[in-house]
Amino acid sequence: MSRQMRSLQSESPLTELNGVGPALAKKLEKLNLHRVDDLLFLLPLRYEDRTQLVKIGSLVAGKRCLVSGEVLLAETAFRGRRNLLVRISDGSGQLTLRFFHFSRQQQAQFRAGLEVTCFGEVRRGKNGFEIIHPEYRLLRENQSAEMSDSLTAIYPATEGVQQGRLRSLTDQALRRMQESPPQELLPAAVREKLEMPTLAEAIQYLHRPPPDADIEQMLTGTHPCQQRLAFEELLAHYLSLSNLRALAATEDALALTEGNEDVSGFVRDLPFELTAAQRRVTDDILADLAQPHPMMRLIQGDVGSGKTVVAAIACVKALACGVQAAIMAPTEILAEQHWRSFSDWFRPLGIEPAWLSGSQRAAARRESLASIADGSAQLIVGTHALFQEGVAFKRLGLVVIDEQHRFGVHQRMALRDKGVSIDGHPHQLVMTATPIPRTLAMAAYADLDTSVIDELPPGRQPVSTIAIPEIRRGEVVERVRSACASGQQAYWVCPLIEESEVLDYQAAQASYEMLTEALPELRIGLVHGRMKPAEKERGMKAFKEGLIQLLVATTVIEVGVDVPNASLMIIENAERMGLSQLHQLRGRVGRGAVQSHCVLLYKSPLGRTAKQRLGVLRDTNDGFVVAQKDLELRGPGELLGTRQTGLPDYRIANLVRDAELMPQVQITAEIIRKDSEHRAAAIVRRWLGDAGRYGKV
Repeated sequence: MSRQMRSLQSESPLTELNGVGPALAKKLEKLNLHRVDDLLFLLPLRYEDRTQLVKIGSLVAGKRCLVSGEVLLAETAFRGRRNLLVRISDGSGQLTLRFFHFSRQQQAQFRAGLEVTCFGEVRRGKNGFEIIHPEYRLLRENQSAEMSDSLTAIYPATEGVQQGRLRSLTDQALRRMQESPPQELLPAAVREKLEMPTLAEAIQYLHRPPPDADIEQMLTGTHPCQQRLAFEELLAHYLSLSNLRALAATEDALALTEGNEDVSGFVRDLPFELTAAQRRVTDDILADLAQPHPMMRLIQGDVGSGKTVVAAIACVKALACGVQAAIMAPTEILAEQHWRSFSDWFRPLGIEPAWLSGSQRAAARRESLASIADGSAQLIVGTHALFQEGVAFKRLGLVVIDEQHRFGVHQRMALRDKGVSIDGHPHQLVMTATPIPRTLAMAAYADLDTSVIDELPPGRQPVSTIAIPEIRRGEVVERVRSACASGQQAYWVCPLIEESEVLDYQAAQASYEMLTEALPELRIGLVHGRMKPAEKERGMKAFKEGLIQLLVATTVIEVGVDVPNASLMIIENAERMGLSQLHQLRGRVGRGAVQSHCVLLYKSPLGRTAKQRLGVLRDTNDGFVVAQKDLELRGPGELLGTRQTGLPDYRIANLVRDAELMPQVQITAEIIRKDSEHRAAAIVRRWLGDAGRYGKV
């Protein structure tokens, strides 16, 4: 009988398995298990060796072992609480099995002379070795102890589902897989070159590894079988994102070919010269905008590199061609900053940017929506409110999205889709001040062309950074006094707004009061996220105009605030923040010609990771170096903000551990695309579902 080949992503529900009813199926959903095949990708967290019996006389404390012996006695002891103590022996020594939770029936089971096999962690007790609450099985007369023929998998747990049940269900799924093996979708030449097992071999091995398997290698995720699965999963996500790029190449967009003189005039009238990097990236963008298909370009640039003015040039081009441009930012404070910058640039051209946010008053919102719909609003700045229901553009030709890593792929696709018109899709430009290591960018932004502004404006000096324990707070306060007395301004950043009993952070309110008392001669302001937009606006404006010398703030000032006269940044509880966030905050100073400084106040003692983080910031101002270290220390989800980005939670792959696979993933994707679009679609369906996670297949 020939075995049927299939693509792993069947629709067989878990209830087809023996022992799975509606109640258990509901519990399994918490482990993201919905179909039988999902069990195959629920890889073990670790493994236990139950393939051989260990003599009691050879036991070592701290090891988890399989032991068998004869029950010598079972008794109840009272040592602070009721214990059931079962003493067993195998002739080489004695071992105590200790139970804190037990019934009379359970105690009665342990009759002297019976053989018992048990498994658990060996500990050193008062009377020799013991195992607390072991897994055990009482043997019948003449029955031998059972040993596994493979290492025992320990799976992610959820309430109400025991390990034994998960192993039983996985056994059923593995039998089904053997009866109907999955289709091998990786080209044979690729598997041979990378010396990879087949998908079925890899899955079988990882769930039921042989006794001689290298457990250490499997725990680090570097076993060839794990790498085989990680490779195909990375490939699926890369293909899915690449589909968006390929789709964009087939879609129509208005080729923005007019307005060269407008662009030249705008650049000529700027109060500064563009850097070579800004000119290079501008050329990339203008070339894209002239194409009859939608631009999908990412601009990466460190804090202060001048991404916003490059985006403004793109907007000048769009408006000169008679279409609307929309600029979206993730927070109101950053969107407000953009609105001010774009207003300064565009008002001399007779263009008043429109504003749209979730906190607008109803009348102002109605006015904005009407002007967007009738086209009188040519340039629109706002938050995610721009792509919500009820917003209709007259003729949207360009979408600019700042801090791309805070928006999901779906969110920016929603804004793009809002602009679909008789001209086609709008062009899309996304920006991030969080530099992204190349391997991570390959995986996260495969749908975008990338340009990097790798040069700071002339005259900028690297920010000098030091880390100081909070017990020297008095010295830092004096440093603030000195800087402000010399005509400079300073930031004092705190993680929380109010005192918290849960987290011992310095709250902004408390710091504001402390600094007001310590520095009565200074004009001190306070800005935090709970303020109304108008209050924040007044505070930021007063600081920018020099009316406030010291601004106490929460991390709302992380991005978008540009005050060239601010040359000192104090960050409280720096040990609690991520590298990229600290780098972003540091980027608020160093925007003028004066040497700027950043002081990282920390609470002792510093943990190993916190010490590494602060050390990186002392050693470098290079955002790409910072991002790479952040990736290594925290992982991709935290660096890019997984909850906000739509960056997938990989089931097997780890973007830090498996980064070296990405170049080969790219090569393989091209091979598969040329060879068979059907195969590419099948890989995406296998890992992401029929619709694909990001785009159409």
